[in-house]
This record gives sequence, C-alpha cells and structure tokens, in this order.
Amino acid sequence: MTARRRLRLTDAAVARLRPEGREYTVWDTRTPGLGVRVRPTGGKSFILLSKADGRSRRTALGAATSRSVDAVRRECHALIAEDVPGGTRHSEVPTFGDFVAGPWHDANFPKYKPSSRKQTNAILARQLLPAFGATPLDGLTRARVLDWFDAYSAAAPGGANRALALLRQTLNFAIACGHLTTNPARGIAPNRRTPLTRFLSREEVHRLHHALDRHAMRSASARQQADIIRLLLLTGCRKNEILTLRWSEVRPEALALGDSKTGPRKVPLNARAQALLARQPRGQSPYVFPSPRDSARPRTSDLVLWNTVRRETGIEDVRLHTLRHTVASHAVMQGVPVPVVSRLLGHTNAQMTLRYAHLADRDIEDAAERIGAAMARMIALE
Repeated sequence: MTARRRLRLTDAAVARLRPEGREYTVWDTRTPGLGVRVRPTGGKSFILLSKADGRSRRTALGAATSRSVDAVRRECHALIAEDVPGGTRHSEVPTFGDFVAGPWHDANFPKYKPSSRKQTNAILARQLLPAFGATPLDGLTRARVLDWFDAYSAAAPGGANRALALLRQTLNFAIACGHLTTNPARGIAPNRRTPLTRFLSREEVHRLHHALDRHAMRSASARQQADIIRLLLLTGCRKNEILTLRWSEVRPEALALGDSKTGPRKVPLNARAQALLARQPRGQSPYVFPSPRDSARPRTSDLVLWNTVRRETGIEDVRLHTLRHTVASHAVMQGVPVPVVSRLLGHTNAQMTLRYAHLADRDIEDAAERIGAAMARMIALE
C-alpha cells in the first residue's frame, strides 16, 4: 500500500506540487482531513475527509488556484463544527464552493481568456468563496447577498459590481443544473458608475508630449515607456493590447491584433504611429515592447514613467485608460461619425462608444456662439 503523503500545506507548498502519471493527494499535517488532490493534467483542488453520523464523507472545497490555504482551513473548521451532534447541514444540494469548483468551473472556464480566468479567480478567492463557499446553494438568501454586497460596495463599488455579476451568473447556472428555482442575486441593482467625462484637452496633450520628450532622452527604459504611452494616445488601443503587442501583429499600415478583449481586430495606424513602431529595436524578442529583465516576456503593466509625467503636467486625476477616452472624444469633436470611432476602438456596438464621446466646455461654448450668430443673421433678415 502506498504511504500517505503528508505536508504542512501553505500557498507556496501547494504551488510547488507537480503532476505525475497518476492522480495523488497530499494531506495537511495541521488540519485533519484536509488535502490537495493533484491530477495528471496539472489541476489541483482542495478536499476534506470527515465523518458525520458514523459515515465518511468527502467534500470538495474548490480549485487550489482560486483559494488560499488559510481560507480553506477556516471553511474546514466550519464544516467540521457543523457535524457535531445537534448541528444541521443541508445535504440535498452542493455547497457554493463545491458547485463552483465542479460543474460551474468545468462548464465555464474553458471558454474564458487567460485574463478573464485570472480576474475570476481573484473575485472568487477574495470575495465569493469566503462569503458563501461553505453554504449550500439553497441556503443562500437574498438578504444575505444584499448584506455582503452592501458591505463590499462601501469599500469598492466597482469591484462589488463585478463580483455581483459573477455571483448572479453562477447562480443562474445552478438554476439550469436544477439545484435552485430562483436566483437570490437577481434584481439587486449594481452601484451607479461615475460618468466617463474626463479626457485630455489639447493643451494637456501638448504638455504630456513635451514631458515624454524630456524623459525619453534619459534611458532606454524611459524611452520605451514613453513610446508605449504615445502609442496608446495615437491608436486608442487598450493598455494590454500595446503591452503584449507582437511583431507578428504589426503590418505596414495597421495592427492585426490576434486576441483583443473583443476578439481579433484590425487597428489602422496613422503616420506618427507607423514612425513610432518603425524606430523600435528589433531583437530576438517576439514582443515589440519586451521586458527589460526578460526579453522573452512582454513588459509588465508597471509603467513608472506614467506617474512621473502625470505629476509634472498636472494631470494626476488621469489614468492610462483616459488616453483611450481622449482619442474617442477628440475624434467626435473632429467630426468623425460615432460608428467609425466605434470600429476604431474595437467596440462591439456604438452605444459603448457614446460613453467615451464627450465634448469639452470650450467646444460647446464655441458651438453655442456659432448657433447664436446664425440665429442673429436670420433675425436680421426680418
């Protein structure tokens, strides 16, 4: 008989476990019954062996990539406490944690992009599993979901909206699987989003470019960061689309992005963007903007130059994504039709573009003056 593998489980220890030819389980030396199951495919999941009413029970506690060992230990203690005499437990349907790690994960994760998987795992590990993981699906109530959502919204309204959407989607799938008849998260209104009204004025764009020019002369790293920021402003691309841009996606007059947020798309390049890309050094890296530490990887999102030039130019309230707003807003002010701007930004519909297409106060005032002058001329004809 093969000896049981035992180890004090930590996040680092779980990460070091490697797949073998057959599935195996490593048991924790601190929490009785807690183990990590490692499949030949590389998948890892937590399990708990316990006894209730004299019978052994195996409980799935979720994917090891989405939860910390400390969070799983806390859930184990809660589950074990429920098994003491006089305790009650729902056995008709799986717990939220079991359902997420099993049927929901198998049905949804294969369809997600790597970035979506990372974000989903983070929401599960930090919010949904700690709040609902040990609860049977039919034990979730609207009042409990509301209490959780209100508490999270007080700290992070946007994060609470994203977590609520994932919870609602998960519970809808539970209904489809026959575990629930109603969704306790249905009808809960998300937090109102702040209107996207900030974009750079002509003067701010001018100041930003001058600041980038000054810093670009100081080092190769600063020059690369400056060119990334400029390319965002020249193309309206998303940050990750430029950070992970490959030479194989660069064409003479366009970028042929293979996997953007909305799928493959073509981004036309104006003359300045073409010149910027043409001056990038061509080494062995497949990336246009490789990491200074490892050319086989793209540069990380840590663009320290951005924070520096924001302070120097007095635009501390501006995020990198605001450059995308700026492209859309100025395009509309130049008379470019919204459907065309929508195609340029890679939106799935023009309604999304309208959130970005704002007009500066000065442009509105100029328009009012032109309308007023035209009306005055018509009145003078009377």
